[in-house]
Amino acid sequence: MADSDVDLFVIGGGSGGVRAARIAAGHGARVMVAEEYRVGGTCVIRGCVPKKLLVYASHAHAEIEDAAGYGWTVTGAAFDWPTLIANKDKEIARLEAAYTSNLEKAGVHLVKARAVFEDPHTLRLSSGEQVRAGTVLIATGAAPNHGAAIPGIEHVISSNEVFHLPTLPRRIVIQGGGYIAVEFAGIFAGLGSDVTLIYRGENILRGFDEDVRGHLRGEMEKAGVSIQTGCTITRVERHGDVYTSHLSSGASLASDQVLFAIGRHPNVANLGLETAGVAINPGNGGIAVDEHSRSSVPHIYAVGDVTHRVNLTPVAIREGHAFADSVFGNRPTAVDHANIPTAVFSQPEVGTVGLTETQAREQCERVDVYKAIFRPMKATLSGRDTRILMKLVVDGTTDRVLGCHIVGPEAGEMIQVVGVAVKLKATKADFDATMAVHPTAAEELVTMRTPFARYTRTTSG
Repeated sequence: MADSDVDLFVIGGGSGGVRAARIAAGHGARVMVAEEYRVGGTCVIRGCVPKKLLVYASHAHAEIEDAAGYGWTVTGAAFDWPTLIANKDKEIARLEAAYTSNLEKAGVHLVKARAVFEDPHTLRLSSGEQVRAGTVLIATGAAPNHGAAIPGIEHVISSNEVFHLPTLPRRIVIQGGGYIAVEFAGIFAGLGSDVTLIYRGENILRGFDEDVRGHLRGEMEKAGVSIQTGCTITRVERHGDVYTSHLSSGASLASDQVLFAIGRHPNVANLGLETAGVAINPGNGGIAVDEHSRSSVPHIYAVGDVTHRVNLTPVAIREGHAFADSVFGNRPTAVDHANIPTAVFSQPEVGTVGLTETQAREQCERVDVYKAIFRPMKATLSGRDTRILMKLVVDGTTDRVLGCHIVGPEAGEMIQVVGVAVKLKATKADFDATMAVHPTAAEELVTMRTPFARYTRTTSG
């Protein structure tokens, strides 16, 4: 586009947008990024990174308790929430500065402003400036969704506000059953809060393997988290500093905070998408894109959570990189969304990749399931009542490992490596031929020899 001010204009300075901008600039493009809040996006500023820091903090109490079994006496230990939050804020500020610096080093022009389409090629900034772009990338992410309005919804906080609470709540009620809900349930329980988790479904972590869901729930309940399923919060009342959550079951709960983590919706509102002619996917509310992240307008693309495909930071980064290589690097690249390893930083941790047992049995003629539940070695001296779950789902016809599911310490670290094997279509024989690392929990993945169960799909005439 000869009269454009920039070759690429990126709306949103989160993980996907930043990666796309840097790679495109590396290919020689003139790039501008507009971010109205803070550079780094949800993951860096108020998502994965600060959450993981809080997870580490919440582990400390259990570590101190476990130390006694190993001969350590720890006295006078105390926790201070404001210190944790202040230190977390310092680290997030450092990361934001690093993201900003990396953009500048790549030659990207960053503007701290909101950008809205005036026409398919023109963006109007909140500063009043207008910018013409040859290509536009929308990477505005997603935001917490509280669901249907209920009385007292104004008293509810989301995962945005939870990182900035002035004090640690003694009692907290969390509604939701996905990643964010179970992670914060573990965080607050580990820090000493009285935690109740409310979820409308029959069990937490919908979409995960059934054994994972059941095992994690049992472990969370042993750790003191009260989990109430099959109900929702219908009303929240405030009386001074106390909130009362009324449930659809007829029960009520008093707490110091009420956190809703029931889902997130794509940030598509008030961007001028209608003016630009960008279509929304009616199935999920995100921007409709093809396998190359191209929207209904040929020069406008979208990556990350705003498309509502797979809402994970590494996916947004991969999509942003692939977009930049495709459009500005002359290397057409489509992102493979199959077999994405993922972790839930619950307590205990969950790591999973590939098909669940249910999915495999629906897709394959024969399925072999290998499963082990055992006490971690660390718990033998600490005396902690906890168990690890490891499960392999195997195609009984080809011997290919279709899925791996782990619940236990460092599950996220393990599943990253297992994800390589699953992506390479490794067989169970390949796992068996791999020498074990002893003594580790991970060795169980290569020493399970006897199937826990075998299934053959039957067809009716």
